[in-house]
Amino acid sequence: MDFGFAREDEDFRGEARDWLAAHAGGVTDRRSWERTLGAAGWVGLGWGAGGYGNRTATLTQQVVWAEEYARSAAPPRSGHIGENLLAPTLLAHGTEEQKSRFLPPIAAGEELWCQGYSEPGAGSDLAGVRTAAVREGDGRAYRVTGQKIWTSLAHEADWCFVLARTEPGSKRHHGLTFLLVPMDQPGRIEVRPIRQLTGTSDFNEVFFDGARAEHVVGGGGNGWRVAMSLLGFERGVSTLAQQIGFAEELGSVVRAAVESGAAVDPVVRERLVRQWAELRAMRWNALRTLGGSGDPGAPSVAKLLWAGWHQRLGELAVLVRGAAASVGPADWSVASPYELDAAQHLFLFSRADTIYGGSDQIQRTIIAERVLGLPREPKGAV
Repeated sequence: MDFGFAREDEDFRGEARDWLAAHAGGVTDRRSWERTLGAAGWVGLGWGAGGYGNRTATLTQQVVWAEEYARSAAPPRSGHIGENLLAPTLLAHGTEEQKSRFLPPIAAGEELWCQGYSEPGAGSDLAGVRTAAVREGDGRAYRVTGQKIWTSLAHEADWCFVLARTEPGSKRHHGLTFLLVPMDQPGRIEVRPIRQLTGTSDFNEVFFDGARAEHVVGGGGNGWRVAMSLLGFERGVSTLAQQIGFAEELGSVVRAAVESGAAVDPVVRERLVRQWAELRAMRWNALRTLGGSGDPGAPSVAKLLWAGWHQRLGELAVLVRGAAASVGPADWSVASPYELDAAQHLFLFSRADTIYGGSDQIQRTIIAERVLGLPREPKGAV
């Protein structure tokens, strides 16, 4: 495969690198950072010239921006769910009114989104949705009641796109609707942070008790089609950017192995080399499928590859440090009882990689049924 960047792409890289160097340092909070990105036109590069307030960029330039962002000292994004998941879904399925209402505030970094998919008792089985939505008497809106779980950044979000069951008695993927729900509804929506192994709380439980939703994307009862379309956007450019971060983490593990003396162990050396080789293979696979390959199993294959790889890297990160990996970077105190260094955080957080975004078991089922044509797995009644 011959994949390279044109001169225009490298000029774009220089612009992106210079801007990030000038603005990424000293960021105080993620919401203001989203506004800074939006004001400079860096949000929504892949949306096309739709007049929604964003600058446009080619596919290779989107890769360049994502790579430079991953290399910079910029903080993790809190607007990526709206930019990379909801926005492409609205462009594909939304009305002109919905695009005009929601895309400009996302491009400006003014409105943050979360994803209301997973539910207790259903796990990665998206068709097991039980959250219900009932039409108001005048038919102008739905009232949503139910619970979502593992909702990333719900504690910061202004809006949530919710998959809800709108046809009583419907089963599995039938009778679902894709709703846009404002989060500022006191007494109607409650967000409870979930404390993770890392001590942080990026995930949340969200309880809906008659929350009002006026906006339907793709039409009532078409939620499954819209939801599947959205999941298809989680590939390509974002995967390549993710791999830049992976490469930096691998470099840190290699350096730790050399410093601790673990690198002289032939078993450890073999594992380090395997991690490097597998990361290169993931990059070429991501480049091969960039922009969509038409292969229905491509997103599932990519998820299986990177999730297991990252989890094994977390295990290596603590292995090469030996007993020192069990000691925190600071003494315990009441004010700060749970402090981790980078390697410990990598080890603990990566335990979730094979679960969130669709567990390994779900990904293998998708490949078995949709690619290999094996008999469908029996599903219980919902």
